[in-house]
Amino acid sequence: MSPRKIIALENCLKDLERYLPNLEQRNLKISKANVAWQLDHSLKVFNGVVTVLEASDPKMYVNNFSLLGKILLRINFIPRGKAKVPKYLASPETISKESLLAQLALAKTQVAGIEKLDAYAFFKHPLFGNVNKKRALRFLMVHTQHHLKIIKTILK
Repeated sequence: MSPRKIIALENCLKDLERYLPNLEQRNLKISKANVAWQLDHSLKVFNGVVTVLEASDPKMYVNNFSLLGKILLRINFIPRGKAKVPKYLASPETISKESLLAQLALAKTQVAGIEKLDAYAFFKHPLFGNVNKKRALRFLMVHTQHHLKIIKTILK
């Protein structure tokens, strides 16, 4: 795995961190959720994906990655407002800066461990199917950038 991909993920986390001072900002024309929710969701997904990758059994991996997933990751795009957040990734009504800082710290430590994972470590995505390590890295970058774009639009 390329060190460039790890650096790109670390940069995504730095970008998320930059928006911590804007937690309460909201623009209902863009999203029902405020900046804190966007940050919390991004970090929950990031940490959740890495945790599942670490716990997965690469021998159980079956390549059933969907055409939709291939297209969206290829063009670096996730459509806004089309997906419903699974309950286990739901953000609380009140999101504290301390909670976000803890999630960010965990994400920063988890990035280093990704390199050591088997190529067939995977997680199951409800629309994309099984996502192996290489695609998971791409997914994490595209997903995080998706929420960063929303944050930037909220703050305009």
